[in-house]
Order: sequence, then C-alpha cells, then structure tokens
Amino acid sequence: MEEYGFYAMLDRMQYINRWGLMRNSRTENIKEHSFDVAVIAHALTLIHNDLNADNKEAVKPEPFKVMAYALYHDCTEIITGDLPTPIKYRNKEITSAYREIEHEAARTLTEMLPDNKALRAEYLELLSPEINSEESKLTARIVKAADRISAYIKCVREESSGNKEFSVAKKSTENLIRAMNLPAADFYMDHYVPAYGYTLDKITGEKKREQD
Repeated sequence: MEEYGFYAMLDRMQYINRWGLMRNSRTENIKEHSFDVAVIAHALTLIHNDLNADNKEAVKPEPFKVMAYALYHDCTEIITGDLPTPIKYRNKEITSAYREIEHEAARTLTEMLPDNKALRAEYLELLSPEINSEESKLTARIVKAADRISAYIKCVREESSGNKEFSVAKKSTENLIRAMNLPAADFYMDHYVPAYGYTLDKITGEKKREQD
C-alpha cells in the first residue's frame, strides 16, 4: 500500500513561527495565519464583488476560489521557513530569487502526492499560482491585501497587550494596505478591523445590552 506525506507536511505549518525578529506577547505560526488570511480574503472578495455589483466590466472573482489560494499562500514556508519581510523585499534580485525558491518548494511538496499529473497540477497552482489573466492578477492582489491586513491585526493585538515592539510595523503595514488602492481592503480596514482591538464585552455588545 502506497503512503504519501503531502498532507502530513502541511500539518507541520504549525511549527513555523512568524515575526521571528520581533518580541511577541503571543507567538503566531503560519498555520493559524493562513486561516486568518483565508477568512479575510474571502471577505474582501465578497466586498469587492458587492461594491462592483452594478459594474458589468469589473472582474468579480469567485470567493471560495480566492479563499483556497489564500489558505495555501504560505505553505511553501514549511520548506523555506519564514523569511523576514525586510530581507525578502530588500531588492528585486532577492525577491526574484526567493520566488524561484518558493516555486521549487511547491514542486517538492506536490511530489509528495500520488503520481497523478492532474492532482499535482491542481495543488501546484494553489501553492505557486500563475498570474496570467486579469482575474488571477486581482486574486493575487486580494490575497496580498488579506495577508497585510492579517499582519496589521497582529500588530493591533500586540499593541493592545502593551507590547510596543509592533508600533512601527503597524504604521508601515497600514501604509502598504492603503497604498494598494483596493476599495474592498479600505472598507475592511475601516469597518471591521477596529473591533480586533476591543474587549470581548465590547465586541459582543454585552455591556450595552445590560445597560439597555
């Protein structure tokens, strides 16, 4: 009986921690981060499609498809590790080389699946997407925005716990999000992100209901 290690390798995402150069009040691994990004990317797609509901020319990605890309966007870090952002984007040469490494890591992971071309191609597309259409370009932008929003929320949580280590990262990450000029991301930042810094009572409105 053949045995395959692909899904067992994905499970090891829980051992790869993010923000390695920062002092964390709570560590965050790429497995939980990927869930957060998938949830946000799905929401951003719904918001984008709603904002463009009357625009017949607008590209409207399928929300669950975008969510799948977001869920798998960091899987290659099982092999490559989480390279700090200041290094990853230091210059074009490093960024290009790292993307090639990510693609090779994706191929390595898909080789842990059965020798089935269609199955491997399906996962290779999720792990290392081809950006060759307007929809794929928008999908990549949405996933990137969701990734940055997730990072911003991490900064909010750290700051609310009294950790000032993330203050500069919070500001620079917000600037990056706003600079994307993605209305859905701006909407999420304005209407949904503030609650991440609230107490449970404030999120659920318990105290307000008690007063009423």
